[in-house]
Amino acid sequence: MVTASANQTVPTPTEPPGRLRWWVLKHILERKLPRQEVLERMPPQSVGAEIGVWMGDFSALMLRVVRPRVLHLIDPWKYESAAAYAPSFYGGQAGSQAKMDAIHDLVRQRFSRQIAAGGVRMHRSSSADTAATFPDAYFDWVYIDGNHQYEFVKRDLESFCPKVKPGGLIAGDDYGNRGWWEDGVTRAVNEFILGGLCEVELIEHNQFILRKKEQAPRT
Repeated sequence: MVTASANQTVPTPTEPPGRLRWWVLKHILERKLPRQEVLERMPPQSVGAEIGVWMGDFSALMLRVVRPRVLHLIDPWKYESAAAYAPSFYGGQAGSQAKMDAIHDLVRQRFSRQIAAGGVRMHRSSSADTAATFPDAYFDWVYIDGNHQYEFVKRDLESFCPKVKPGGLIAGDDYGNRGWWEDGVTRAVNEFILGGLCEVELIEHNQFILRKKEQAPRT
C-alpha cells in the first residue's frame, strides 16, 4: 500500500468526484512508468494477486496492461490507530474505520463488472490469512504492496512464495524507500533473496521482481 507524507491530504470517497478523479490521475501519473514496466513482464491471461489494494488505482492498471485471467485483490481495508501508522493511508491519513469501509465499497463498485464476470475476486482479510486459502503453485505472479513494516513484508514473501508456480514472479513496491516503515521492505526482500528460493529478475526504480526457481527434477 502506498504511503503519503504527513501533509498530504487523501480525498474521501464522499468528496466531489472531480477532485477524486484528479487525485487518482495524479497518483497514477506519478508512479506509472516503473510500475508499468513491472506489469509488462507479467504474462497475459495469467492468475495474479495484488496485496495491498487501497483505492484500486494500480489494480485498474494491472487489468489494462496484464489482462489477467483472474486477478485477486487482497486487502483487509482495516484502519490502524497506532502512532506508527500516522503517516500511512490506512492510519492517520484515513482517520477512521468508517473511511476504510467506504474505500472498500468504492473498490467493489469500481470493479463490479469484472467481479460479476469472475475476472476479479476480492478478499477482505489479512494477506497471511488469505494466502492460506490458496493451493500451492496457484499464482503466476503476485505483487506485494501491503503493510511495509519488516515483519509484514517478510510474512507476505514467505506466505505467498509457496503459492506461486515455479518460474513465476514475486514483485513489489518501495524497495529502497526507507519511509515510515524504516526500510522494512528492503530488509525483508534482501533477507528473502538470501534464502535461495528466488532469483533476482529486476531491482530498480524502487520496484523488485523475483523469479521463483524451478523445482529440481526428481531422481
